[in-house]
Amino acid sequence: MESAEEVQLPQLALANKIFLLNHHEVSDIDKVRLHDEVLNAIKSDNMVSVYESLAESGLLKMDQVVKDAMGKAIEEKLKSLNEKIVDAEENLGESEIREAHLAKSLYYIQIGDKEGALEQLKLTEGKTVAVGQKMDLVFYTLQLGFFYMDFDLISKSIEKAKNLFEEGGDWERKNRLKVYEGLYCMSTRKFKEAAQLFLGSISTFTTYELFPYDTFVFYTVITSIISLDRVSLRKKVVDAPEILAVIGKIPNLSEFLNSLYGCQYKSFFSAFSGLTQQIKLDRYLQPHFRYYMREVRGVVYSQFLESYKSVTMEAMATAFGVSVDFIDYELSHFIAAGKLHCKIDKVAGVLETNRPDAKNALYQSTIKQGDFLLNRIQKLSRVIDV
Repeated sequence: MESAEEVQLPQLALANKIFLLNHHEVSDIDKVRLHDEVLNAIKSDNMVSVYESLAESGLLKMDQVVKDAMGKAIEEKLKSLNEKIVDAEENLGESEIREAHLAKSLYYIQIGDKEGALEQLKLTEGKTVAVGQKMDLVFYTLQLGFFYMDFDLISKSIEKAKNLFEEGGDWERKNRLKVYEGLYCMSTRKFKEAAQLFLGSISTFTTYELFPYDTFVFYTVITSIISLDRVSLRKKVVDAPEILAVIGKIPNLSEFLNSLYGCQYKSFFSAFSGLTQQIKLDRYLQPHFRYYMREVRGVVYSQFLESYKSVTMEAMATAFGVSVDFIDYELSHFIAAGKLHCKIDKVAGVLETNRPDAKNALYQSTIKQGDFLLNRIQKLSRVIDV
């Protein structure tokens, strides 16, 4: 049984349901269920601003009676919280005053009032001395940022957290921040940075408020496959005991990873097609679906061609379980984009690899930079002569 500490935040769970409710590939039957769940969650926490926003977008129907009831409940709760703040300021100590302000901050977060929450968190920070408690306020701000997918707020909060850690900070909060930053990087298409941050947290993961551990492993594998070289992938992912413990619970993920590493390309594409829907229906990955699909194909084609100086297109098509025309179409685009170092001999039906030599590339780079420097010196000498 999951403990209360291992449950995703209700606000982030709601944000995911809203995303799915608005997704064109979710079935109508599922949308009926999601509609009821979203509405019940909003009414349960009196999220007036979220209710108004969804009503404007057409996802929910505005019911003035429901809205007024939520508004009245918020008014009464805020009155109670303000009374506790006044009582703490008049009769209690600094710790109690801070706790009273914090309670009001958390209530604003609960009801989805972004502006009210940010303002109250700032007031609470002014009453806070300990670095650890200031860090917790940053985590609350980050959670609010992920609810609204406000990347500017998330970025600034991460920088603020890093500055706070220069003053001190415990090991557990530093590890939590890695996951938050990793999620931010993944959400903004910085997959390599995300993979490194996730891999650095995999044995110390405690950030259940963002997502379950299974989802964390899914993100770690997905980002690592397009970010790590083959040796690092085996060491950090394929053979990692933390990943092995749960990867089998995630449909298609084990086959996706192991077939790529084992060069079983037919199985890889089969597993990949099974994962596409999960990526499409993920709130953080969906905006990057096409980019990710392209990057994964680039990785697998590069891995296949790495073993050959030349190979027939028919042999490659057979290995991938696709047609020769498909391979021709795919590779031509990757070659044109500079993603693959090979050329297609259409007449002979052969692919010839032309992997760049590292020493030759360095030599060419040096020559190019030398020419640039000589041109600058010549221009400077003309100016001085004048």
